[in-house]
Amino acid sequence: MTPALLLLLGLPMAGVDAVTLPSRFAADRVFVEPRLAGGGKLSFFTDTGGGLFLDGRVVARLGLPTTPGDEGATFVRLPGFAPGLGIPSPLRNDGKLYVMPAAEAAKNPMHTADGMLGEAWFGGRVWTWDYPGRRLVLEGDGWRVDPASTRVALGFKQDADGTRATNFPRIAIEVDGKPIDVLLDTGATTVLSKDAMKALADSQPAERATSMIGDSIFKAWRLAHPDWRVIEKAQSFSGAPMIEVPEVEIAGARVGPIWFTWRPDANFREYMSGMMDAQVEGAIGGNALRHFVMTVDYPGAAAYFRCIEGCGPIRPRPAP
Repeated sequence: MTPALLLLLGLPMAGVDAVTLPSRFAADRVFVEPRLAGGGKLSFFTDTGGGLFLDGRVVARLGLPTTPGDEGATFVRLPGFAPGLGIPSPLRNDGKLYVMPAAEAAKNPMHTADGMLGEAWFGGRVWTWDYPGRRLVLEGDGWRVDPASTRVALGFKQDADGTRATNFPRIAIEVDGKPIDVLLDTGATTVLSKDAMKALADSQPAERATSMIGDSIFKAWRLAHPDWRVIEKAQSFSGAPMIEVPEVEIAGARVGPIWFTWRPDANFREYMSGMMDAQVEGAIGGNALRHFVMTVDYPGAAAYFRCIEGCGPIRPRPAP
């Protein structure tokens, strides 16, 4: 990434190799908050497992020009940002975001931002989530692998000609000594019920990062480990339970306990897997990733993890 490109984007410069985006970490979820050229700011929820949109109410308030798409959809480009306080446009979709109709945005129980930056925004670049340092970094052309990190291959869906079809990353984790393919999902979110908040009593907000697992594995865990804690009706709007897994292995490092929210099997085995290169059983979210500095190299289809805090002994992994 050249200095000229950084200046064009209005991004903060940290040398010529990387930029730290204006961001906010909240309950292990990441929001980027660029400043508008005319004053004020926008807040985007970032989600490697999510879509790409701007709230229609924001589009109307800022008077942004829109363009029509298929089936009545409307699209918009990002507005102008203040020098040094902006964010890049997506490389895909001709740099455009879907305009979510105001009524649809208003009824979403977890829509607490001006928009979402998902897989199409992250794709094609190299990003570092420094969870302990609370930084989201867009790496540049000079990026090099941290020798202290551990590499994990990621799976991405490809078209018949070998081109990348989507940028939803599949990663293998281990629970109870068994590998499980899941979505690497920095935006996985739950909103806890009052009873769940009382049971946890952990001073965190109700809306927080979670990990997720499909019904079949949820039931298998519960049957095999009746001592693992389960909170019934843990999610406020769906009534879904969640289960506390004592230890999850990511890139050879063991972290835990990690709460997984229940989901129907079809949510992952059918819906999500249809956009990925292989079947996934759930999602690993910020409540597990918060222990790491994690770099995702989208072009190279790999992630690099360095555990900073709260990790058990790292199990040696074979060289890639």
